[in-house]
Amino acid sequence: MQRPDIMDIMMEIRKTLDYDLWFQSLAVRTQLQITARLERIQHAGHFGDSKNLGEQLFELRWKNGYRIYFCRQENIIILLLGGSKHEQQKDIKKARNMLR
Repeated sequence: MQRPDIMDIMMEIRKTLDYDLWFQSLAVRTQLQITARLERIQHAGHFGDSKNLGEQLFELRWKNGYRIYFCRQENIIILLLGGSKHEQQKDIKKARNMLR
């Protein structure tokens, strides 16, 4: 039986400039961890620890506090921005504004 968080189609991942700037500011090891997770999403449709924040906004979560905010349109994932747990409320507000 297929799990509901596993998809049969390959996902396309697009990135905003805000996301790219945040990603480039991270340590190489962190970038590799995030890239590996995004590849699992792209190729297997497995999001791991994620949360639906409502109004078409979703959050990928890491135990170390990193967050990536994204929206989804069928098989397209748009990475809006990244941040950390201590900036979460500000980042969610910014991500919601980006969706408008």
